[in-house]
Amino acid sequence: MRNKLFVLLAMLLIGTLALAACAGGVPAPAAPAAEEAAGGEQTAGGPKGTLTFWHAYGTGSSEEQALTKALEAMKGDMPDVTVNVLQIPFDQIFNKWETEVATGGGPDMYTVPNDNTGNQARGQLLAPLDDLLAGKTDVFPPASFEGARVDGKVYGVPGIIKAVALYYNKSTVPTPPATTDELLQLVKDGSRLVINQNAYHNFGFWGAFGGKLMDDTGKSIADQGGFVEALQYLADLKAAGAEFQTDGGKADTLFRQGQADMIINGPWVLGDYKKDLGDNLGVVPMPAGPAGPATPLAGVDYIHVNPNITPEQQQLAVEVALYLFGPKGAQIYADTAGSPMVAIGVVASDPLVTAFAEAAATGFPRPQSKEFGNYWTPFGDAVTKVLEGQLTPADAVAEATAAMNNANGK
Repeated sequence: MRNKLFVLLAMLLIGTLALAACAGGVPAPAAPAAEEAAGGEQTAGGPKGTLTFWHAYGTGSSEEQALTKALEAMKGDMPDVTVNVLQIPFDQIFNKWETEVATGGGPDMYTVPNDNTGNQARGQLLAPLDDLLAGKTDVFPPASFEGARVDGKVYGVPGIIKAVALYYNKSTVPTPPATTDELLQLVKDGSRLVINQNAYHNFGFWGAFGGKLMDDTGKSIADQGGFVEALQYLADLKAAGAEFQTDGGKADTLFRQGQADMIINGPWVLGDYKKDLGDNLGVVPMPAGPAGPATPLAGVDYIHVNPNITPEQQQLAVEVALYLFGPKGAQIYADTAGSPMVAIGVVASDPLVTAFAEAAATGFPRPQSKEFGNYWTPFGDAVTKVLEGQLTPADAVAEATAAMNNANGK
């Protein structure tokens, strides 16, 4: 069911990116009565108060610029609301939120991909927002909340839909590869491909070769087919001349400076890549494999709210989140950062943004189960050990599958 909902969301997004969409609606319970706020209040003149907001956008990146512009626009519509913003490095933001919120502190709100929403919600580190969102969700497709729904409750306001795709330089790759065979042949013929060496950027290859990570009980069944072939394919790419990078910043630089012709990456760098490549920048979904389309891990950036703050402050945080990721703020994100936004009515004239929506349509919705949380280390190690020649693909998959199941008690 979750897969169908995500595909529906992605297809709806493709439509809204191509055309001005009609407004939709999401049935919701009646809104609670407004209350006087300690840190924020809702009055006839509009909301008032001060909030702290964390994000992990790169310093100076197009996403950070989009947030700044959206907040500036919000100031014109909500002049009595002040938002103090702090940038936290991506590799630190989840742990920092969890540590501070667990001890009763933390900011009022933050925005991140739904990498760990399930665990944080189960750990009572996010505020449930159902009552606070009541009657205010008609600008979002209903499916867009599914990635933040845990045990029947919603824990975030949806913004950017994200799945990786294949960027290419049109000046050196006039015809992008549609299949894994074509990609391998391009590399053999001298095209320069750089890939981030991890279990996230390469997730789409698992499905392209017929792999399935888990069964319906959460048990890993990666050793039953597909994963071995996918890892062998990655090894073949490296042997043909593809460069696998553990430093994402260096990988970006290689592509942006013309030292690589292709890279697999997400929409969060679209605006930055366009600055360097201009009209030579192209985007297509990851190449399909022998088993069908690639299935990149697909997620949504949400704004989450701190459960430690007062109900009134939580309401203010939700109002800000609805503005930033609602139609006005989302349009700024789409225009400034090239971000594919879920808000209904946001129009992106850039076909590259639409390409990312198409990539997400075949993506594998990021699970919020406890079991999936134990995917990262075993399969990240599997990628590394195969590419560094420490294990054969078969041995690496067997080891990773066993480690994931042992961690999950399966």
